[in-house]
Amino acid sequence: MGIVIETFIWEPSSSVFIFIFFSSFLLLSLFPFYLSKHAPTTKSSSLSDHPFSSSSPRFQLYFLLLYSLASVLDGLWLVYGEFELVYYGISKEDTVTFMLIGFGAALFVGSLLGLVSDLIGRKKTCLVFFILHLIVGIWKMVAPSPSFWVANLCLSLATSIFSFSFETWAVVEHDKVDSKPGHRQDILNETFWLMTFFESASLIGSQVIGNWMVGGNLEKGIGSPSIAATLLAILGIACMSRHYDGTTKIMTFKDYRMSFSVYILGDRRIWLLACAQACLHFSIAVFWILWAPTLVADGREAFLGLIYPCLLGARMLGSTVFPWLINASLRTEDCLTCAFVVQALLLSIIAYDYEEIGVLVTQFSLYHACIGLILPLLARLRTMYVPNELRGGMISLSLASANAAILFILMQRGYYRTIENSTMIAFAAVGLFMAAGCMEAFKGDMKEEPISTFKD
Repeated sequence: MGIVIETFIWEPSSSVFIFIFFSSFLLLSLFPFYLSKHAPTTKSSSLSDHPFSSSSPRFQLYFLLLYSLASVLDGLWLVYGEFELVYYGISKEDTVTFMLIGFGAALFVGSLLGLVSDLIGRKKTCLVFFILHLIVGIWKMVAPSPSFWVANLCLSLATSIFSFSFETWAVVEHDKVDSKPGHRQDILNETFWLMTFFESASLIGSQVIGNWMVGGNLEKGIGSPSIAATLLAILGIACMSRHYDGTTKIMTFKDYRMSFSVYILGDRRIWLLACAQACLHFSIAVFWILWAPTLVADGREAFLGLIYPCLLGARMLGSTVFPWLINASLRTEDCLTCAFVVQALLLSIIAYDYEEIGVLVTQFSLYHACIGLILPLLARLRTMYVPNELRGGMISLSLASANAAILFILMQRGYYRTIENSTMIAFAAVGLFMAAGCMEAFKGDMKEEPISTFKD
């Protein structure tokens, strides 16, 4: 008589998604009431209360729609790319090679794109983002068996552009349409957390689009996401080319180099902020490389397609906490320190303690909730201390060290097998503890006046 072994595939309960949705809804709904009772009458962070010119909220809506479109494009390849590698029978060794090519491109080319963006214009760089995605989409539709290293190279550069270009463009554009300093900071704060919220929602949407277009017929559906990406890229190019063509004052390379040396390389606060950004970027990259292998270790099974939106939903929930903290008279540096420490402790537990899948997903969700809070907080600090004219260069160069570290550990793990997955996660935890230390040191340098633009 045969023995039937029942396999259990773990999946998150529907109550988890309901909790995330209603928690985010409550935080967003109750915030105006909290603001009306606790915020000073001379200051408001609600968009409807700002006496802006009509240009500012109109640009914010236009920008968030474009940013969501770009996030869908970025997320579509993240979800579809791994499936495509499996479909074409790409080995694990070749997958590691493609990852090394991507991070190498981000290190050696992407690190310079921020400086180029500051020199040629932020909107033009955002346009390049959509053009790169258009090239990849057409390439995958035309080539019967596409060359993955070409696509990976273009997508890595597009991701590098995405990490700084849209934020810098939004800050510069808000300066053009709103000259009131207090109101400018308020609407930028709102834009930053909405960027994180909409990006997370768009990444979930990209998963839905990818699953729907592939469908059950792999032979017919394998190229459908490429068609969707091509159409979305064309739509993005059309929208970018049609609206907001205002000219921006651009510095010469000589002036830019001198200003960068003084305001970025010569300011200890910027070094600390850049180090914190790099540590966060490194930990996020390590997480997305290892989250699936960690969940299914030792032969365990889980519905990763249901866990993925759960993590992004947690990030959306974390972003909705940001306006509450900003209007609660809490120091941005203190909030960042606490969030970095919580993240580091979570990764430390994951690295050295064997957990059940449910516990791991809970820790992953808390980690992403912290990301949803940290991203707008870092953007707020950049607005306070980094000149707008140098913002893109500062962000891209701060990520260079993170990309170099990722390249190193990928080679050690993928080729030489000298470290384990747990060691990579431990490195990420150490990096987050370093980021918390940077924020503590940052508070010690608060005597100098913050800057966001050059002084005449």
